[in-house]
Amino acid sequence: MTHIVSKKRAKALCVALFLIGLAIVSYLQAFWPGIMLVVGLPLALRQYLLGRPYDMGVSLFVFVGVFVTVQFNISWEVLLPVLFALGGIYVLFREYLESKEEPLEEEEDDLNHEIEEDQHK
Repeated sequence: MTHIVSKKRAKALCVALFLIGLAIVSYLQAFWPGIMLVVGLPLALRQYLLGRPYDMGVSLFVFVGVFVTVQFNISWEVLLPVLFALGGIYVLFREYLESKEEPLEEEEDDLNHEIEEDQHK
């Protein structure tokens, strides 16, 4: 899957979502477990915008899973370690089994994508 937006724009959107989430959590005074959504949703959005749907799914699974576990008083002694372990194992397998692009090629793709976005404005 290709990038939906450039890395620069994805980062800006995610930082904005993170700050809005912090504002909401601060206003509602619900830091725990709300912070799990504040961190997880922008991360998942960034992964989606960069064309990594599986990474997005794992991020949502882990962060929303932690939120649901705490919010609804589900026994976390087993579930939380399983959520974090599955997330970590996925990241390790993805990094070592997935073929990597050259950093220069990836940077060129981002620049080309930004140029295309600017031309459509």
